[in-house]
Amino acid sequence: MTSETDILLRALSDDGILRLTLNDVARRNALSEAMLSELGRAFTQAGEDSAVRVIVLAANGPAFCAGHDLKEMTAGRAAPDLGRAYFVKVMAQCSGVMQGIVNCPKPVIAEVTGVATAAGCQLVASCDLAIAANSARFGTPGVHIGLFCSTPMVALSRNTSNKHAMEMLLTGDMTAAARAAEIGLVNYAVPDDELTATTTEMAGKIASKSTMTLATGKRAFYAQREMPLAEAYDYASQVMVDNMLTHDAAEGIGAFIEKRAPQWQDR
Repeated sequence: MTSETDILLRALSDDGILRLTLNDVARRNALSEAMLSELGRAFTQAGEDSAVRVIVLAANGPAFCAGHDLKEMTAGRAAPDLGRAYFVKVMAQCSGVMQGIVNCPKPVIAEVTGVATAAGCQLVASCDLAIAANSARFGTPGVHIGLFCSTPMVALSRNTSNKHAMEMLLTGDMTAAARAAEIGLVNYAVPDDELTATTTEMAGKIASKSTMTLATGKRAFYAQREMPLAEAYDYASQVMVDNMLTHDAAEGIGAFIEKRAPQWQDR
């Protein structure tokens, strides 16, 4: 099944892998208001669609995503308040999309080609997993134009160590894919011609699991990491108990003991 808008393409495979492709090539897939709206809608719909098991976020053109549309942002300055209300609106919209990826019950894998800069780097960091082509590059170059990448910092600092995040934020230098893998921004850097196959293989492995189990685990992962240790264990223990009482946990354990393939009911 395939559907699309001009700037965001959608294709759902028979095994439940939804491929979302940024397609605003002329604007380097910038996070314009229109793109943010499309992404927000797509992740909400995917989260509610039982046919979707895994989401792959990819892009057409030489840039994965160049961040906010600076021409739109500059035009917003023409308002009497010099753009304050507009900037507040756009930042809230962008933050909503990033949190929507984290809160989406389906795992999201970024498949990165080209450059991912500023809010585009934030987009990659917000995904659950990321695989990059060796030629891909990442950056938070706001300091070069007098605008610290404060919102990209939120996602970046939750994926890399403080010093690695601060190096990217303070220098604005581009980071090669191999280095991005070393510091934890992406899972793997692979040859360009192997990128889609590698991403599809990983997506297929995840798609074969119970969606109930994946949603339970994803939600718990992001919740517990913000908690103190004892609270995190209390919370995770309750999640584990509730998970053990589900159909798919009983089926999966039974299948393991009986040495057969499990038959998931996603509940």
